[in-house]
Amino acid sequence: MDGGVPELPPARMLNEYAYCPRLFYLEWVQARFAHNADTTEGSVVHRRVDQPAGDLTPNEEFQARSVSLSSQFLGLIAKLDVVQGTDGYVRPIDYKKGKAPDIAEGAYEPERVQLCAQGLLLRDAGYRCEEGILYFAGSHRRVTITFDSALIRRTLKLAKEARKTAESDIPPPPLIDSPKCPRCSLVGICLPDEINSLTGKTTTPTRRLVPSAQAARPLYVTEQGAMIGVRDGRYEVRKDQQVLASVRFLDVSQINVFGNVQVSSQALRRAFSQEVPVCFFSHGGWFSGIAEGLPSKHVTLRIRQVIEAGRGGLETARSMVVGKIRNCRTMLRRNARRPVETAVRQLGGLIRDAEEAVSVASLLGIEGTAARIYFGSFPTMLREDLDITPGADAESLARTRRPPKDPINCLLSYLYALLVKDCTATALGVGFDPYIGLYHRPRFGRPALALDLMEEFRPIVADSVAVTLLNTCEITASDFIRRAGGVALTDAGRRTVLRAYERRLDTEIRHPLFQYRITYRRVLEVQARLLGAYLLGEVPTYTAFTTR
Repeated sequence: MDGGVPELPPARMLNEYAYCPRLFYLEWVQARFAHNADTTEGSVVHRRVDQPAGDLTPNEEFQARSVSLSSQFLGLIAKLDVVQGTDGYVRPIDYKKGKAPDIAEGAYEPERVQLCAQGLLLRDAGYRCEEGILYFAGSHRRVTITFDSALIRRTLKLAKEARKTAESDIPPPPLIDSPKCPRCSLVGICLPDEINSLTGKTTTPTRRLVPSAQAARPLYVTEQGAMIGVRDGRYEVRKDQQVLASVRFLDVSQINVFGNVQVSSQALRRAFSQEVPVCFFSHGGWFSGIAEGLPSKHVTLRIRQVIEAGRGGLETARSMVVGKIRNCRTMLRRNARRPVETAVRQLGGLIRDAEEAVSVASLLGIEGTAARIYFGSFPTMLREDLDITPGADAESLARTRRPPKDPINCLLSYLYALLVKDCTATALGVGFDPYIGLYHRPRFGRPALALDLMEEFRPIVADSVAVTLLNTCEITASDFIRRAGGVALTDAGRRTVLRAYERRLDTEIRHPLFQYRITYRRVLEVQARLLGAYLLGEVPTYTAFTTR
């Protein structure tokens, strides 16, 4: 067994393996899990039986709850919901949340195999066990399962196969067009239809299996001197004994604090327990750090990331740069209010150059040239009567940073900081090390992989928000202040930008490859997971996200 995989898989993992070997691998070997309505309901059903009570001391009649057993001989471990004993025999009782199926066997194979494994563990511990009971809470029905020779052989066979599968460095392939996938809690991590489509294993239309956008949203706190705490199942923002905001735990996907805002240890612990990242920004919007709970257990992905980074990551970097330039060209073609044919033609040529680049160094040069052409034409996407200009030359825009020298650069820098924050949080959530890049070289304090992931989204998310804010006059000259030779957003201006940025992430578009409707917020995660699938050898290439 791989040194990173525990020797004894739980009997419940045989249920997962019988249902889908890939699901078993993702949960057991890669320790990846996500709750959905089914898993949450199952936790509620198990609340009582998860409380230990009683023991297995032989009596005429006894009952014990939450009983742990293991066997080196069987290579299994289990926590049994209930064990009942009478007349010298014991029976495991396993609680299930759903309804009992109307089939001859009384239950589907995964449930019967899991129960049989529990029975075999009891036998190995010296008890007489010939049958078990599945209790289906949805129909309040008990189904008796006999441990006959056929079921025992099947259980032992699956246990052996599961252990062998766990030893592999690559997860089993996804099921193809399976009706099991839509209700699986890990469908947004597994991406079965997407991976099968990219590997050519299916030609049927890709189903929208990625979970729809959750109700949870980022919490932004910009009020200087505020404190974030917890009270009655909610995050509470206070200042000077006054409650500024109160949000349920389940409605928060990130906590973002700007400047002099405090976060209590109770709030941090709650965030960590729910895998909610806490992101820290300077008062002016510079992304300065992120706090999270324990790092991802998906060690294999980080190993592959380091190996690919050591090799130079040329193929991935090439795709990312091509995607960025394509999206820059799309932005100009879609939004320019004055002729940009020359810039569009030049960017088209640079796309071809990037596709044929033979080194990361040459890609950097190509990207730099594309950026100068794109930002040189950036003002063509803006209204001519704006009270904000890019600088001395209103016909072009030169990128300036730290500090930005004009309002448009200030706006872009603020939006890029928000985007790199989301890409960093996404990279961490998927299991990457955000500081080891494949295109951007690692540098102290720089989330290089997050910068990689955001390249293709800079034009269509951040730049798009900036253009919209300026052209609709949601942001005007009064939302900026000049100080120490630079330009910064006012507090009101920052709040306006935050609202517009979140609106953009919630915008639904049709995915260019998979053709289903999806928000930009979810696209960020899908792209990160597809990058992971490429590094793990599940798909042949990484394909950047581009829009038309």
